[in-house]
Amino acid sequence: MPQEKTQEEQHIRRMVDLLRQGAALTDLACPACFSPLFKLKSSDLWCAKCEKKVIVVKEGEEPRVTSQMVLDTMEATLLAKVQEIQSKMQQEKNIEELGKLGTTLSGLLENLEKIRKVKRI
Repeated sequence: MPQEKTQEEQHIRRMVDLLRQGAALTDLACPACFSPLFKLKSSDLWCAKCEKKVIVVKEGEEPRVTSQMVLDTMEATLLAKVQEIQSKMQQEKNIEELGKLGTTLSGLLENLEKIRKVKRI
């Protein structure tokens, strides 16, 4: 239970940070977690709980997937995996397993750097 409370506190902290940065709370909810969505200064909708951009598609419209959306999703996935590996490394005592985790982490970070370079272009 304490971990759930910590996650909820982190979620609330992220929402407060968004408001402080000038984001506006909307009347929309995230389709994945039902948390309130925020409208960023860039006009993007953002879920503070899922920590990703949300695209609203009106009924009858075809969703458009852009390369930016794909890169954003890949970046978010890699960041989540980096956090998972980092958490495992903190608790791991076996040196061989730490080596494997370190190699995996290195690969993830290299890919994250490549994605960020492509996004800047």
